[in-house]
Amino acid sequence: MVADEILLELLHAELVNYVCSSECKESAGQLNKHCNLSTLEYFGFSTGYKLIERFTKDWPRLTTELDTIKFICTDFWSSIYKKSIDNLRTNHQGVYVLHDQAFRFLAKISNGTQYLDSAPLYIAFTSGLLRGALANLGINSIVTAEVQPMPACKFHIQVLRNQIT
Repeated sequence: MVADEILLELLHAELVNYVCSSECKESAGQLNKHCNLSTLEYFGFSTGYKLIERFTKDWPRLTTELDTIKFICTDFWSSIYKKSIDNLRTNHQGVYVLHDQAFRFLAKISNGTQYLDSAPLYIAFTSGLLRGALANLGINSIVTAEVQPMPACKFHIQVLRNQIT
C-alpha cells in the first residue's frame, strides 16, 4: 500500500527530527552532524527485535547463519522497505555486506553531495533495525553503514563469536 510506505517515511523523518531537535540544532536551524546517533540506533534495535518475532512466528527455525542473513535480505527487508536488498556479499568468516542501490530514506534527500553530512542520521535507525532483528534470531553482531554516492548505501554486518582464550 502506498499509504503505508508514506507513513513509514514520515514517521522516520519525524523520529530523526525528534531525536535531533533539542540538543542538535545549530543556530541556523539545520541539523548538526554531531547529533547523538545512538538514540536512533537504539530505537531501530528495539523495533527490529520486536518485528522479527512477528515475521518469524510461522517460519521454521533458521538453522545457519547464512540462511538467517538471507532471510533478513529478502523477507524481512521486503516487509519493511518493499524491496529486497540489491546485493549480498560475504567473506564466509562472519562479515556480510548488504548493498542497497536506492535506500529509501536517502532517496528523498538528494542525489548530490550537499546532504552527505546528514546521511548518517537517516541510516542509523536501519543499522539498529538490522542488529535488533539479528539479535532476536540469536546472532550477536556489529552493524555499521557506509553511504555510497547517494542514495546508495552498504550495511556491514560483523558477526561476533564467543572466543575462548
